Formats: sequence, C-alpha cells, structure tokens
Amino acid sequence: MENLREKILGCWLGKAVGGTLGQPYEGCDGPLNLSFYNPVPDDMIPNDDLDLQVLWACVMDEMETPRVDRDIFAEAWLNKVEFPWDEYGVAIKNLRNGIKAPFSGSYDNWFSNGLGAAIRSEIWACLAPGKPELAAAYAYEDACVDHDGDGIWAEVFLAALESLAFVENDIKKIIAKALNYIPNDSLLKSAVNDTLKWCEEMEDWMEIRGKILGKHGHENFTDVVMNLSFAILGLIKGKGDFDETLCITVNCGRDADCTTASVGSILGIMNPDSISKKWLEPIGRKLVINKEITGINPPESIDGFTDMILRLKDKLDGKYPPKSTNSFNSDERQIKVKTWFINWFPQDNSLHLNDAPEMPKETITLTLPGKKASIDADIFEADKILLMKYKIKLQKKQEVKVMFNTHDNCRVWIDGKYAFGREGGRMAPSFHRVPVNQQTALELDAGEHEITAGIAPSSGKEKIEWVIGVGDAKTNQWLNDIFI
Repeated sequence: MENLREKILGCWLGKAVGGTLGQPYEGCDGPLNLSFYNPVPDDMIPNDDLDLQVLWACVMDEMETPRVDRDIFAEAWLNKVEFPWDEYGVAIKNLRNGIKAPFSGSYDNWFSNGLGAAIRSEIWACLAPGKPELAAAYAYEDACVDHDGDGIWAEVFLAALESLAFVENDIKKIIAKALNYIPNDSLLKSAVNDTLKWCEEMEDWMEIRGKILGKHGHENFTDVVMNLSFAILGLIKGKGDFDETLCITVNCGRDADCTTASVGSILGIMNPDSISKKWLEPIGRKLVINKEITGINPPESIDGFTDMILRLKDKLDGKYPPKSTNSFNSDERQIKVKTWFINWFPQDNSLHLNDAPEMPKETITLTLPGKKASIDADIFEADKILLMKYKIKLQKKQEVKVMFNTHDNCRVWIDGKYAFGREGGRMAPSFHRVPVNQQTALELDAGEHEITAGIAPSSGKEKIEWVIGVGDAKTNQWLNDIFI
C-alpha cells in the first residue's frame, strides 16, 4: 500500500494532537471556545487512548506467534494496567474474580456503553489497513473485555472506518460503509444516522450539537453514543480541514480529549500532510505513557511505535482472531439480601448520630444479579424506604471506600452507624468520581461487616437502579469478591 508508513505515522500524530488539545477539558459540559492548545504544552499529554494501544502492541510484539485474542488482552489488563476508572475498574474486578471476556465486559458493568473501547480502535485499523472486516474482528476482541453493546460496536465501527480511511478519501462514504459493521438495531447506528441527517439539514454545528444532546445526551460524560455523534459532527462539518475538524469536535465538550483524538487520527490517516507544524511542534515526537501502564518497554518515539506496528502487521499476516469458548454462569454471582420497608424520613443534620434501623424478624430475601441491580418502582408504597442488608468479608484490616450510587433517595449505614445519604442525583458508580454524598472512606477491621442500604424513589422512573461497591481507598480499585 502506497505511503502506508506515512499514514500510520499520521494516525498516531493526529491522535496525540487531538488528545493533547482536549485533555485539559475532559468532562467539561461545553460548548468550549478553543482554537489551539490552551495551555500550550511542551510535550504530548499522556492519555489512556494511546496507552492501551501501546500496551496491546508491546504484548503481541513479544509473542513468537502473535494473535489478536481477548484472553491475551484480559491477562494484560490484570498484570499491566492499574487504571481504576469506570469500565476499566469493573473489568479488572471481574477478571480478578474469574469472569472471562466477553462476560467481564457485560457483567455488573454500568459503564458498558462508555467510550473506553472506541478510543483504542486505531491499532486494529493500522494492523488491517484497507481490510475493514478484519479490523472490525480485531476491535471486537479488544472491546468485549471491558464493554458490552454499543460500547463494543463503537470500537468496531471506528476500526472499520479507520481501516477504510487508508484507501478512501470521501468521509461520508467511509462512514456509510463502516456502519455496515454494526447491528441495525443499535442505538449507536441510529445516533450516527441522526447526526448525518442533521448535518445535511443544518449549517450551524452548534445547532446540531444541541440536537445531539436533546436526543442522545447522557448524564455520563463518557457515554459513547453521545460522544461518537460529536466526532461524526466534527468530521462532516470540518470538511477535511484538520484545524476545523479538531476545533468543532473539542468544542462540543464532554469527553473532549477522546473524541478529538479519534478525529485527529482519522484525518491523520486520510491525509498525513493535513497536520500542520503548529500542532506538531509543541508536542514533539516522544511517546509519553501514563505510569499506570506497567511491565512493558515501549518505543521512545511515535516514529518507533509506527515501526513496531508495521512489524506486528507483518507478523499477524492477516490472521483472524481465534474462536472463543469462554462461558459464564451468572447464577453463581448472585447476591442475596434481606429486605424490609420502613417509613420514609428526610435527610437531617443529626442523622449521622442515628443507628441503623433494626431488622424485623420477618424479612423478604431479594436475589440480586450482582452489585449492579434494579427493582420495579411500583413495589413502593407512598413514603416508604426499602432497606437492604448486605454482608461483606475483608481478609485484612484496611482503609476502604464504600459507595452506594443511585438516581434516587438513599441512606447507608455501615456496621450499624450512619455513613452517608442524599436526595437523589446523577449516576457515576466509579470510586474516583461517584458523588461525594454517595460514598465514604473508612478503616475496617478484617472479618465480616454489614452495610444497610436504604433506597426510595425520587426520579419518577419505572426502574430503581443502584450500584453498591467496596474499593481500596488508596488505589480506587474494586476489592475482589467480598460480598457474602
């Protein structure tokens, strides 16, 4: 393929530029008003978008006969990744507990539709340039370790799109072809088609951004359907201009570093020369990796990483991933809790002095699928709160974080003493960003402990959902199977 090395190098340079531009604004609602780096860096900013792709490449490059295989990536997650965030943390917890992919990505994972897989799609396109079906198959193996549903399809879609970008230059045609690799009934496909339609009907990208948020907006700033729609908006309205595409995308806000890194890589593949010196000079060519990636010796430069990818492409020689035989019995992961109703009581400044309500002799045992659970709202009578008695067992004395995250009213007692509560709000069941009034940090002795969690409707939804978890207070990683 003509200019293959230049295109792969353009992919990684565009990725580094976009990620560095957007990283200071990750999680900002937007809209933003950026036209260049702010602040101007003196190096590329490390980003998990690139880190994990470097890890996959290094792991496979060390194999005598490399293959793209979910089990290989799962092992790397366990031994070489210390990111505790969102779907990453859930997948690591599941893998530690013996749950293999793809179930490690689907079980107990509120963040299964996060952007964490889509942002590492480029490596599969670079290993299968001009072969979208192969790139999509590679991407699936990667994504299913820590995602499910649209979280998987987003990486499949982008990998196919980026593979096509090596051989085609019409972005609208590339997007249309890449959509053939994801299910027709996926919300992601619907959202991409909505965005394409709005881009045809409207000139103002801000107006289109509003339409995306109105129909596909999500409380989780890393939601893949919302964010990938912003990336499509940037690609269409940027009309192939690197500067314009990046600035439209980053100024949409939300997961701004990830979306902007993705569009930067796509344009870098299509036209490496579109990345001007003004973007490249501040960040240099050094490959900068986060300290949470361990046990590898990555190339020192983006150029060296490009050479590694070319070498790995030849070693893989177009081989498809092996068929997985992994299985999962969800019944073995169920949690049984004793439940009962009491009269509702409001949050009060003196509530921290209260002991947990006593459990009556007669209770109802509720069987929950895991730490992520839901119940029908219509089981609640007016002004009632449902109490659930969880039990955990720690192997050693340690400082832990306990969270109980829900949209609805909650009250939580630990070993009989009031710990925290709130009157409803957003979901973000990850120890590093769960709302402060739905978690607490404390030291617990080795042995058994009780968590009494109360929940009552406030959202008006048909389902009341929650996620309960206990993590290491220092690392924000989930503790292994401690629920009895």
